[in-house]
Amino acid sequence: MSAYQNLEQMKGDFYTQKFEAGKQDDTLIINMGPQHPSTHGVLRIVIEVDGEYIVRAEPVLGYLHRMHEKMGETQTWGGFIPNMGRVDYGHAMAWNWAYVGAVEKLMGIEIPERAEYLRVIMTEFNRLTSHLLWWGAYILDLGAFTPIMYAFDDREMLLDILQRPSASRLTYSNFRVGGVQMDLDDKCIEMMKAFIPHFRERLPMYKDLVTDNIILRRRIEGIGIMDQDMCRRYGCTGPVVRGAGVPYDLRKDEPYSVYDRFDFEIPTQDSCCSAGRYLVRVAEMEQSMRIIEQALEQLDSAEGKHIVDKAPKPSMKPPAGEAYFNVEGARGKIGIHAVSDGSKVPYRVKLRAPGFSNLSAFAEAATGTILADAVAILGSLDLIIPEIDR
Repeated sequence: MSAYQNLEQMKGDFYTQKFEAGKQDDTLIINMGPQHPSTHGVLRIVIEVDGEYIVRAEPVLGYLHRMHEKMGETQTWGGFIPNMGRVDYGHAMAWNWAYVGAVEKLMGIEIPERAEYLRVIMTEFNRLTSHLLWWGAYILDLGAFTPIMYAFDDREMLLDILQRPSASRLTYSNFRVGGVQMDLDDKCIEMMKAFIPHFRERLPMYKDLVTDNIILRRRIEGIGIMDQDMCRRYGCTGPVVRGAGVPYDLRKDEPYSVYDRFDFEIPTQDSCCSAGRYLVRVAEMEQSMRIIEQALEQLDSAEGKHIVDKAPKPSMKPPAGEAYFNVEGARGKIGIHAVSDGSKVPYRVKLRAPGFSNLSAFAEAATGTILADAVAILGSLDLIIPEIDR
């Protein structure tokens, strides 16, 4: 019997004994968060348990509500760009890209070819920093301290690289309407090329230390089943839906920028469990390196500069209309719907955050599991709380 079938049998027995028999008079309501370490400070989950089993799990948001969408209606088009790094500090450049892409659509701006390559390179390096942050924190949530030290060791090298063109180490605001703020200097390119072989040598150690560790496998295999039907109902994207066997990735399915010029794969897993989502993210790090290598090779032959000659000012006034642009973020599909009334301040900026949809599926996936598994399920979703606030 597979782990999935075994879990379904356990759930069936549990529901039969506890619910159909009407034995619901001794359940307990507990709060997981907003101070619990595994909720990373600002997420609260109200859990109803019967013994060790979860009867109901309700995510409660609002403990770090930044009102980004409303802030977008009070700032200039260019002045709103720094907000994107605060919506998702894990993969800020992807949010930068989604926003400036929507504004460029509104204004009919075509950015230089070189700027497209620079956006790809920096966004993929930022994806690596995001996945390393998730990997180290996830294993820490499950009780192992050592792996996060290795993850942050490699991540620090990446932050040194990204700091040169962006002057930041976390909440990046490097993209501009018309291109990117700064080009890559020779030293930065040298650091980028040196990191790839270094990280490739580290990944086997990650596999031996953590991925193949029987303790981790027992904690996450067959836990938190989110099959294709559940992902479809909740609108899950990113590694969550790819962990259910669906090879959906905007870089392939709705190619934007120059992603159609690169040879890379979309990792998937059919297990639909926390282990599947874990393995997808680990495999994606290798694919990001493949993209970066090809982009760096093609960068020298790319035409144009890092930004258009007459870049719009922050107080730009896009023509009245609306535009939508989406990109593939580390947590899934990021979408920006921008509406202009012809003024220097957006009329409406609607954010499509993947974490909101992915978290919504947690309540169903956690029901019927034991309390200790809630941490394994929640961590496998790779949530950045500010991005899912509403």
